[in-house]
Amino acid sequence: MQHRPIHEPVRPHPVDAPGVWDGSEGPDPSRVDPAVLGALLDRHGWRRRGGAAGRYARWTPPGPAGRGTSVLVPESRAFPDSEDLLAEALIALARCAAPSAREVLVALSAPSDEIRWSRETAEGLAGVAPWTVQEQLRSAASQMLLAGALSARGRAGYYGDRHRRQARSLLEGVLGGPASDGRGLTAFVPVEPGRAAVVRLHHALHAAREAVDYQRATGGMEAFGTAVQAGVSRELTEAVIALVRGTEGARITLAWSPAAGVPDGCAARPEPVEFSPGDLPALRQAGAHYLKDEPSLPVRITGAVVRMRRSSPGGPGTVRLRVLAGVEVSHVRMVLDEEAYRIAGHAHLVGLPIRVYGRLESRGGFRRLTGADGVTPVRVDETERDRLMKALQENLDFFEEACTGDL
Repeated sequence: MQHRPIHEPVRPHPVDAPGVWDGSEGPDPSRVDPAVLGALLDRHGWRRRGGAAGRYARWTPPGPAGRGTSVLVPESRAFPDSEDLLAEALIALARCAAPSAREVLVALSAPSDEIRWSRETAEGLAGVAPWTVQEQLRSAASQMLLAGALSARGRAGYYGDRHRRQARSLLEGVLGGPASDGRGLTAFVPVEPGRAAVVRLHHALHAAREAVDYQRATGGMEAFGTAVQAGVSRELTEAVIALVRGTEGARITLAWSPAAGVPDGCAARPEPVEFSPGDLPALRQAGAHYLKDEPSLPVRITGAVVRMRRSSPGGPGTVRLRVLAGVEVSHVRMVLDEEAYRIAGHAHLVGLPIRVYGRLESRGGFRRLTGADGVTPVRVDETERDRLMKALQENLDFFEEACTGDL
């Protein structure tokens, strides 16, 4: 079983790809804590079968795949042979055919919190894992991780295009691999920088479960309103829907990194969170409310003009900006009057960004600025100016046409 970046698409055949963990750079025995190794073996179903009391323990893997394999793990580093035993244990894990052995090695390579998704399928699909099914599961898991990371950036019922670059930075280095039966997926999220995202996801999933229960019992949506403060959003409800759709139910289980310990405000062994097809109507209704009710935001944006268009040489026109500062979105689009359009065009021609005031509208994913006003060129340092001028040279013909109105 390979463990690859969680956002990388599943392929029908194993391939070598950047970021795939192949065990070639396994954990350093000198850095492995015996207590952490023992905790990971226990978590992944290995059984402790005796050993010299107070000195070391013998562990054997679950299932037939690891038959004949055992590892000796010292109780501590207090004994002269402890590092040798740890090195031998790591070699044995690397050679073991049991999927759990590889998962233990992945978790040891970097302190990581683990998230497991499992789905119950109809009898006709039991034990079958078509490529499309795994791709759907991986996509839903990626959506859920991103929803947790977005919540770590700030609370909102709907994020749209906001915070995505910063949220994705919290998920750098995440590795994932499918379960042996093809109906599950495990993600290993590095504690640095990903723990904040996992903690928020932990709270959000339990809040979503409680809100769904309340809605199904009373018909009221009030619990979804308060659940926003726990991290529930349209992005999370969409992720849960994608996970559950086409199944008989789904379960999400979290386990904290033994090396990093339990985060404040969280249970040491979080209870799994389960959702069923019967929960989908409430989740869809909540998502629609979040999309509708998220308010527009007054903003002051600094951005570089990347596109200009108007239907005639004079009058208003549409401008698209690559956002440099002011709001955590990548691009915004706005309609400017004739004078503001002219200022934006001239600023771009000399390699300067512009500053503009307006309201960032939730409709369309927070990608549109309405009531744009106060368009002003902004001076930047020479490095940024050179980069903007290079972009202009690459698109000079387009901007000459756009600024003259000859479309």
